[in-house]
This record gives sequence, structure tokens and C-alpha cells, in this order.
Amino acid sequence: MSSPRPQDVFESRALPLTAARTALLVIDAQNWVMDEKNRHPRPQFYEDVRGFVIPNIAKLIEASRRFGVEVVYTVMENFTEDGRDRSLDYKLSGFFIPKGSHDATVIDELRPERDEMVIPKTSSSLFNSTNFEYLMRNIGIDTIMVTGFLTDQCVDHTIRDGADRGFHMICISDGVATDTRERHVAALNAFKGYCRTETTSSMIAIMERDFA
Repeated sequence: MSSPRPQDVFESRALPLTAARTALLVIDAQNWVMDEKNRHPRPQFYEDVRGFVIPNIAKLIEASRRFGVEVVYTVMENFTEDGRDRSLDYKLSGFFIPKGSHDATVIDELRPERDEMVIPKTSSSLFNSTNFEYLMRNIGIDTIMVTGFLTDQCVDHTIRDGADRGFHMICISDGVATDTRERHVAALNAFKGYCRTETTSSMIAIMERDFA
């Protein structure tokens, strides 16, 4: 006689979605990241980000606002003037983004609306240097759609941390990017076991089906 199937075993990571319990997270879509002249040369990144990633994030933001999905932004930004609060990794990496600066501001194409949260962070995963988890729990969010930069750094770390904290993580594969396309694909394959993977078009179709 076979053992009974546990009730908490799921067929896939494609769990049912509810608009009020879903958030769209936009990671580090800020002027500092898009400052091509002063960042490390990465032509593939800027070509893809300007060509389709930013437009895709904009589509997801529009759909999220339309269906009442919480839109949350996170940006790299110091809490202090001299940056003493930054993580050791940020200090070693030379990441210094002054509080309230142009570099810390979300790019115009994805500008937040008045009542949307923009959360400063000084670590790869915002779970480690912000009260993001506390805020999501307060709102009743259990599902997080992830977009932004970089696929193999902040996106990767956030998805893994969110999964370990019990959130249903969804990576929008054409709504994230990193320095090269090879690194992008490698990262998606590396963390796919921690999340559900959708494209912009498939995610919007799901929202239109489930949230309308």
C-alpha cells in the first residue's frame, strides 16, 4: 500500500495568484545604473535594457496598477552622507550613491506614482538591509514578481532570499538583465529552482486572466 500524498506537495511553482496578495518589485532601475558613461563598459546590457527590458518593466507596471497589484521599487542609496552605513561588499565594490541624489532616483521611464514605495538598500538582497519583508507581510503580500538589475547579482540574491522566507517568487525573464547575455542566461538557469519563471507577455496574460 502506497503512502498518502502529503497535502503540501505541489505539481509546479505556478501557484494560483491573487492581485491583493501580489507585488511587482522593480530592482535598481535608477540613474546610477543607467549612467553608461561612468559605469563599466557593458554594451550588451545597455542595448537590451534600452531595447526591451525597460519597456517590458513599464508594461508590467501599467498592468499592475490597472489590477491593483502593489508596485514597489528598491534603489541603491546611502542612508548617511559619508556612506558609513553601506555593507562591506558595497564599500569594496566602490558603490557610493548619496542619499537623495540624482543617481539614487528611479529612471524617468519607470517613475513611481505618489503612493508607491521606493526602498533604499545597501546590500544585494533588499531582504538583508531593509524592512521589505515586514512591509510585505503587513500588506498581506505572499507573491513577488521580480524585475530589474542585475540578473546574477541583486535579482538572484533577492529571489533566493524571498524563496527561503516563504514568498512565491516569480522572475520575469525578459524584465531583468545583467552585463552580458551569457551571464543573464546562466543566472536564470542557476536560480530557476527557487522561483517561477515567466515572460512579460505570459505574466500579463496571467494577470488579465486571473485578476480581471
